[in-house]
Amino acid sequence: MKRNEELNKLADTKEWDFLIIGGGASGLGSALDATSRGFRTLLLESHDFAKATSSRSTKLVHGGVRYLAQGDIGLVKEALKERGLLAQNAAHVVKNQSFIIPNYTWWGGIYYKIGLSVYDFLAGKLSLGKTQYISKSKTIDKLPTIEQKNLRSGVVYQDGQFDDARLAINLAQTIIEKGGSAINYLKVINLLKNDSNKVIGVVAEDQFTQKQYEIHSKVVVNATGVFTNEILNLNNPRHGKYVVPSQGIHLVLDKSFLKSDDAIMIPKTSDGRVLFVVPWHDRALVGTTDTLLESESFEPRALEEEINFVLNTARQYLSKKPTREDVKSVFAGLRPLAAPEGEGKSTKEVSRSHKVIASDTGLVSIVGGKWTTYRKMAEDTINKAMEIHNLGITTSKTEKLSIHGNMKADRVDRSSHLYVYGSDIPSIKALQESNPRYSEKIHPDHSFTIAEIIWAIRNEMAETIEDILARRVRLLFLDARAAIDSAHKVSLIIAEEKGFSQEWAQHQEKEFIELAKGYLLTPYSPRTIKP
Repeated sequence: MKRNEELNKLADTKEWDFLIIGGGASGLGSALDATSRGFRTLLLESHDFAKATSSRSTKLVHGGVRYLAQGDIGLVKEALKERGLLAQNAAHVVKNQSFIIPNYTWWGGIYYKIGLSVYDFLAGKLSLGKTQYISKSKTIDKLPTIEQKNLRSGVVYQDGQFDDARLAINLAQTIIEKGGSAINYLKVINLLKNDSNKVIGVVAEDQFTQKQYEIHSKVVVNATGVFTNEILNLNNPRHGKYVVPSQGIHLVLDKSFLKSDDAIMIPKTSDGRVLFVVPWHDRALVGTTDTLLESESFEPRALEEEINFVLNTARQYLSKKPTREDVKSVFAGLRPLAAPEGEGKSTKEVSRSHKVIASDTGLVSIVGGKWTTYRKMAEDTINKAMEIHNLGITTSKTEKLSIHGNMKADRVDRSSHLYVYGSDIPSIKALQESNPRYSEKIHPDHSFTIAEIIWAIRNEMAETIEDILARRVRLLFLDARAAIDSAHKVSLIIAEEKGFSQEWAQHQEKEFIELAKGYLLTPYSPRTIKP
């Protein structure tokens, strides 16, 4: 994954078969599906891969217990199948995670045991394990920091957990390895149309050089998630509103608030939402919310009412009560909910299932969906595009397609933070050994090393400090202060690797620090750390 090499392909290719706009879950999935079917495929992302929604999830690969409660059996069954396939195709970033529902009523244990047994049944042969009812004492043993007052029992069920941004990078790597192309920071600013008003390509602008490219393609797919309406505006300003953005926030706490390898699932909060407390990269991730928004943003911010809701709910269920000062990082993400009949009003009226929309101009848009079902969303999108553009019949190859980094689950050593690199781990370790400096930590409080920065720049198309600290090593999401403290070091390494000036490094550092302050709940004050 080298950006200059991918840019060179634009001059070498007169016309692509598929041009995918959007480098999140749905775009990456669609590009991989098209590429693996043998189509000449190009993916364009205006920022970095998974910059928006697709790096800000609850890190769960799941069927959706709350959709089961709502009776949406079809969505749950589809998602459970996809959960199982993803666990096979990307075992290095997806793992089987135990969840415990703490019950504070006598009937809770029975109710959730029955409901989650249905969840297991729907998963069929791809089930991750059977649901179990456990006693109060066993619940406390497994969750030592659970609130014990009035606790009666627990129900344990299995679901999937993953690292979203790391999976996105692996999908981009797989697309390129299979013969496709994927380029970040190349923004689509217009659609090209012929005399019959059919879309035949795009105009894209390099966000670093401002160079513009006219790129022709037989099919253009709009896979821009919450930004779907922006591309639809380029196509037809009078289109209906097909996507409704709903915000979900997450707070990251020290692992001392959980002290368990098991996650907590709170099935019904004060306003009926589901809340999770999940172990993630040696931290406790708490979320999420569901707040309908008027407009979309690449850097959404958590609202005060959302922060208070998550903290207050967590305090009810944890013996160690979290405060604002305990929050290591807060991040918000927008869900691209598919609006009914092109007009969305509330989150109760919109769906997590996906829709493929074909415009009169031939533009194909994928809306809705979630990370768990990204592969099926992609398959449906490419099938629809092939149908309306008369591209013949070629079946999808992705059900059993191994994603870059994949290795057998029993070979993944999760005691090392390097596990997310999968089959690339030997290469990372070789880098660490090649130069004593490369084995040094980026920040003394975290395991990430300089070798991972070098690797990200050379092999994962990381172009900025944010690319590295937010989506390659995840430090911004785990500990925003540590990420700010590391910005200077990272900027100098990027400048050195790419031959950029000191002025560039200083500008990058300042830009990143301003962005990262938005991930803090308390004011930032610089700390002196050892180099």
